[in-house]
Amino acid sequence: MQKWTAVMLLSCILMMFGPHNSVKAATKTDEKEIKQILDNLFTNKSDYLADRDNKLAEFYDNKHSLSRRAYKMEVDRKLYLHTWAKKRNMKIVNSQSKIRVTRVRIGENVAVVSLGHSQKISYSYNNHPSSAQWFGLGTWHAITLKKIGDRWIVWKEWYLDPLEENPSLIPSGFPVHSPNREVAQDGKKYRRKAAVAYADKYAGLAWGAGNNGKYNRKYKSYNNHGGDCTNFVSQALGDPKEGGGLPMREGWRYHYPNGGSRTWVQTDALKNFILNSGYGRVITTDFFPELMKQTDAQPYGAIGKLKEGDLIAHVLKNDVDHFSIVTGFDDHGYPLVNSHTADRFRAPFDLGWDKTTKYILIQIRD
Repeated sequence: MQKWTAVMLLSCILMMFGPHNSVKAATKTDEKEIKQILDNLFTNKSDYLADRDNKLAEFYDNKHSLSRRAYKMEVDRKLYLHTWAKKRNMKIVNSQSKIRVTRVRIGENVAVVSLGHSQKISYSYNNHPSSAQWFGLGTWHAITLKKIGDRWIVWKEWYLDPLEENPSLIPSGFPVHSPNREVAQDGKKYRRKAAVAYADKYAGLAWGAGNNGKYNRKYKSYNNHGGDCTNFVSQALGDPKEGGGLPMREGWRYHYPNGGSRTWVQTDALKNFILNSGYGRVITTDFFPELMKQTDAQPYGAIGKLKEGDLIAHVLKNDVDHFSIVTGFDDHGYPLVNSHTADRFRAPFDLGWDKTTKYILIQIRD
């Protein structure tokens, strides 16, 4: 979520895959065993997150600080998610995992692994428990497994977790469903439906995304250069073939195949361009509770003015920290967004943020 965290991930992976005297490339037999262990580990992570009976603690060694820290990260993300759901009148009802192992190096009783994790999280509203909704997340992990006795344990792990926030700072409230929300239509300038389809197709590792979980290779990834969220939103808005087709102009453009301009990839610069160019307008800027507030002018709150294909800028300390694109609404009218860094597919827009976050709701002019 925060800027430069993607750089930290790359540095961490490089250090983990740096020179190890006892580490070698895995044989097919070794790799098959490690992948089975990892499949079991991430299945148990999802079981634990959904509050099902599981044996997640058995994959860690509480005597060692790094392993203990890795386990605590799973405990903390579960606490955050369930606290968030409670404050939204929801309950987390299920979670599923798929992993994509990209590299394995095995030594004497040690395995160093890089993998992608796609996770589906299902929830229901307390007043409609039989109607389940879901969203997808995607994360890249750097993991060291160590064999102690006859079992492999997680010795250390690092990943950029979109749920790594303080649960005590989650504001209360939830949107009121707008029965008259305007249906997204393509306009003369902005192909709104195409922008949403683009965001769904190229949402990366997030469960539910298309393109085999990969970004659009036509564009450079900025995950290792401060984050890819703004680059992704610019693609959805401006890709001439698959995206929204907004004309690239002034400082906002992508130079194929070299990369995007500062306005294309930097959060505050994109926000300023969208507003100053006339491509978009601000619906409102406020904290979460104020966005939900019902008034005579806005009977469903400011959040009720959003349409698919609009943007949400997440602001911390007067600085735009993240961009996401609205791709839909759940059955109760909750705005759902797609983004990169970390990868999200139709996730509740405020998930992974807290009461210190302001939101700029930006309507793209058709």
